[in-house]
Amino acid sequence: MGDQSITQLLVDWGKGDRSALDRLMPLVYAELRRVAQNQLRHEQGNTLQATALVHEAYLRLVDQDRIAWSNREQFFSISARLIRRVLVDHARERNAMKRGGSERPVELDESVIAAPGLDRVDVLALDMAIDELAKLDEQQARIVELRFFAGLNIEETAAAMSISPATVNRDWSTARLWLCLRLRSPGEG
Repeated sequence: MGDQSITQLLVDWGKGDRSALDRLMPLVYAELRRVAQNQLRHEQGNTLQATALVHEAYLRLVDQDRIAWSNREQFFSISARLIRRVLVDHARERNAMKRGGSERPVELDESVIAAPGLDRVDVLALDMAIDELAKLDEQQARIVELRFFAGLNIEETAAAMSISPATVNRDWSTARLWLCLRLRSPGEG
């Protein structure tokens, strides 16, 4: 089944057809698992498995109230946000168990945030930095989320956000630079 079939299942699910979700998940599961594996590959000492991450994101996805789905990119955009939330919640939970907690470093792929000396960052620090970026520029924060957490390329990100690939490229470059500076010195502006 192609993107058109996936989109139709999303539309049907958004209209309340629960069986559409049952037919949709086998079609998108492999892609969600690939995204989850990519995210977990960057984390050091992680106890989550890709399957558990996808299942938790799925449970949160099922709880979404009647989203007006428009396409595959939108689905993966929302899934990326849910995967980010699962990872952040898991990091917070682990830190809470460790009496004061310790940082959970995440190894960042150079293609995501390319900067010398910035190859690992705490997942909670990354989450806070993205939230801070959203206050400055919501579009750039969404681009980071789609590129990093959903693994979408420039064209897919542009389609998901209904903007041009040139705009995504420009904002992606700016956001990466801002995040690199912020994550190197979290106390400075």
